[in-house]
Amino acid sequence: MTGRILTALLICALSATAALAQAPGELGYTDVPEMPDGIEGGRIQMLFEAINDNDAELAKRFREECFSDSLKEELSAKDVVGFVERIARRTGSIDFHSIRVYDPPREDETVIIFWDRNFDAWKAFSFYYAEGEKPDGLLAGFNASRARTPSDGEPAGPFTEEEAIAHMWPFLNRLCEYDLFSGTVLVGKGNELLLAASCGEASKRFHVPISMDTKFNIGSMNKMFTAVSIMQLVEKGMLSVDDPIGKYVDESWFPREITDVVTIHHLLTHTSGLGSYFTDEWDAQSRKLYRELDDYKPLIATDTLAFEPGTDWGYSNTGMFMLGVVIESVTGESYFDYIRQHIYAPARMVNTDCYDMDCPVENLAIGYWPSDECSSGWKNNYYEHVIRGGPAGGGFSTAPDLFQFARALQMGVLLSEESLEILWTDHFDAGYGYGFGLREGSAGKVVGHGGGFTGINANLDIFLDSGYIAVVMTNYDGAGSPVDAKIAEVLGRVE
Repeated sequence: MTGRILTALLICALSATAALAQAPGELGYTDVPEMPDGIEGGRIQMLFEAINDNDAELAKRFREECFSDSLKEELSAKDVVGFVERIARRTGSIDFHSIRVYDPPREDETVIIFWDRNFDAWKAFSFYYAEGEKPDGLLAGFNASRARTPSDGEPAGPFTEEEAIAHMWPFLNRLCEYDLFSGTVLVGKGNELLLAASCGEASKRFHVPISMDTKFNIGSMNKMFTAVSIMQLVEKGMLSVDDPIGKYVDESWFPREITDVVTIHHLLTHTSGLGSYFTDEWDAQSRKLYRELDDYKPLIATDTLAFEPGTDWGYSNTGMFMLGVVIESVTGESYFDYIRQHIYAPARMVNTDCYDMDCPVENLAIGYWPSDECSSGWKNNYYEHVIRGGPAGGGFSTAPDLFQFARALQMGVLLSEESLEILWTDHFDAGYGYGFGLREGSAGKVVGHGGGFTGINANLDIFLDSGYIAVVMTNYDGAGSPVDAKIAEVLGRVE
């Protein structure tokens, strides 16, 4: 088993976007509220003590005594110390609850459930062992994630709508007070705003406070706008989702053996087999080279199919980007002009666009993440992301604008009910429709999309059964996802 703390996880430290400690559909689990004996119990206690005391030396000792040689090669002492420091800062403190036991059992994994005090959430550490070496062998992998409620936990009681909104305020106030969240949160239903909150700074350099109209980078949330635009063109009879992209894309993008077998449907559902243009070549070049869609040809034309289209699911920025190329081909307009005219304008999104980042834009937030490389303790993402967003992501919006977008969908302003049903159908049993993520839970069916990148974390949830809309936007790395999860949990208890 290879090491499982990735760089992004080390930076985001228990972001709610991390994988759950168990996947939906498993047979079940029970929680044993006792610390294990012996070596494994000792290393669990060492990890908890390192976090709760924010002890760098103990974090180094945890790595030195508990990690296999292969895991040490993957994770330096600095990595582990940074991981511990970030969890300590985010959680305030963690409390051991139990060891999770699965049915069927996981032979080479130990899952430790704990309570995150700041975020009011159950989290988990997973220890991975080489085959047959559990529980006293050295760790071959180590992971942190969200966790489901323990099996011995008391069911959460119901809320009225007023109680649910009131319940969110202390949570949000605590995160803002401890500087764990910087951004905006909006919850509404129909045309009524039930909660609107903002805190933090849009610019740490100039100490500009965040307001509800601050523009945040939305990452991959642009995929929703692209998918809605494609379905608008379908409604107008200008294309079919079954069309191969070779009908609209010439060989300067891809050879015919790709464009003849990849369809619009494949691109919309992330089942094309294409990958992502965020490659090593992208990292090595100036962002100024990539502004119009055609500028991306040198990056995208080298992509190949990882699998036969339609046979598997793989999240693809390149696939969604190519839908923008299709829009330009079909309409004869630039992607950016089409989206402004057919998405932003009818939805009354007055503060949303793919802004050029080398031009001054009023009230625009800069993204940040904690870093000891800067004297302030923070690093900005000026040189990390695109200079201009596009079909796959990277644009900017505000919480009120995203609320307006959701309302425009609910009211049939952008698409017919029949088209929305297609957008919000899970076409490959992957929790994804056409440019929208899908999930079912205590709050019923929820559709929307998140966006994440260095210094970026935003999310829109549309609760189809109850009618609620929730928007979370932040310019702190990974800080929005725990807030999204809390809102969903609380709204799921409304009766």
